[in-house]
Amino acid sequence: MRPIRTAVAISTLTVMLSLSGGLAFAQDHHDDHHADNHHYVEHREWHKGARINHDDWNRGERIDYRHYHLNAPPRGYEWREVDGNYVLAAIATGIIASTIVASSVH
Repeated sequence: MRPIRTAVAISTLTVMLSLSGGLAFAQDHHDDHHADNHHYVEHREWHKGARINHDDWNRGERIDYRHYHLNAPPRGYEWREVDGNYVLAAIATGIIASTIVASSVH
């Protein structure tokens, strides 16, 4: 009888640990991919002339500059909202022309 209790206890403990680990992961996940969610993250490395990381650029959402009263992008550039920042950068190279904190524009 004792081996059965031990097996049940270990199984229960294993299930509890795996569930709590999944919950911790779910709580750490932030959905910053929606333009309505302007969760601001400061990126000091994003300034005029710097290059935005390819992963950050792809994570950002292309925005309509007219809707946010931003300047029209030059040919080959576009505005993206990334981590609560509007970033104007060259599509081909990622060279930044301008950054603006999203909450300061409306």
